[in-house]
Amino acid sequence: MTGNRRPVLIDTDTASDDAVALIMALRSPLVEVKAITAVAGNVGVKQAARNALYTVELCGTDVPVYRGAAAPLARKLETADWFHGADGMGDHGYSPARTEASSTHAVEAILDTVRQYPGLEIITLGPLTNLALAIEEQPSLAQRIGRCVVMGGAPCCEGNVTPAAEFNLWVDPEAARIVFHSGLNIEMIGWQLSRWDAVLREDEIQQVLALGTPLAEFAIKCNSMAIEGYRAQTGEQGLSLPDAVAMAVMLQPEVCLESSRHLVEVETASELTRGMTIVDRLHVARDARNSKTWASAIERGAPVQVCWKLDVAAWKRMLFTSLR
Repeated sequence: MTGNRRPVLIDTDTASDDAVALIMALRSPLVEVKAITAVAGNVGVKQAARNALYTVELCGTDVPVYRGAAAPLARKLETADWFHGADGMGDHGYSPARTEASSTHAVEAILDTVRQYPGLEIITLGPLTNLALAIEEQPSLAQRIGRCVVMGGAPCCEGNVTPAAEFNLWVDPEAARIVFHSGLNIEMIGWQLSRWDAVLREDEIQQVLALGTPLAEFAIKCNSMAIEGYRAQTGEQGLSLPDAVAMAVMLQPEVCLESSRHLVEVETASELTRGMTIVDRLHVARDARNSKTWASAIERGAPVQVCWKLDVAAWKRMLFTSLR
């Protein structure tokens, strides 16, 4: 603990919804962000770091940013520039931050930060490449991290990059499988939790803009392409912010209203279902590691707590508070 604020590390492929999540954490009285590590995903790793630095500066803080993996473990990088823009921030020409990323690699930063802050909480907002590399370097790392919130997966429904998979886990499924099998205490916040009533509708977008702050204006403007991308993708109107939803759960775990622990498998072999998260919610596979009860799940090696239901009103209140 740092005073009454919990120490946190954020691993991100910083694009527009990541930026909003960063604002929520950097402005929260509940946590102290010790490090931000950038990974390739929505955009290349250099751009992800630049976007993180810009957001840190906008929030008036000096949290260090570290560049990490420039590509997935075993695949070519596939970005989401069609959704977030070439710069990840809607292509509005934001000026570069005055500061630069640290020369220390993100994997080393993760290992060092965990050493300094036993029980550190980590939230991942992009592909899991950096964290997988850190675990491969030090397998005992998983037992020294207190909690890991993963924005990724689609445990109950269609994905947002293929019918089977969510983008973050699809980009680097091999890394996701390493992390999900590491014994790390994972809370999985699937893409579906940011849909439907969790989406900011037009009147709510206008309420954000009416706050009249630079952060509120930035949060909406940098997501301008994402609003259009989400409409084209789902037919739904509004602003979906999956990374910010995950951050709400990181900051206040009670924002997840319903969850259960399971062994979660990540598909790596099939191109049809690459990156799919297989969650045996009904225990139909009869795998002893997959239990319906929390205690039995922990004992049998099912470390993934899958969130099924979100307190939407609480998440939106947290967002508005952070942008005031």
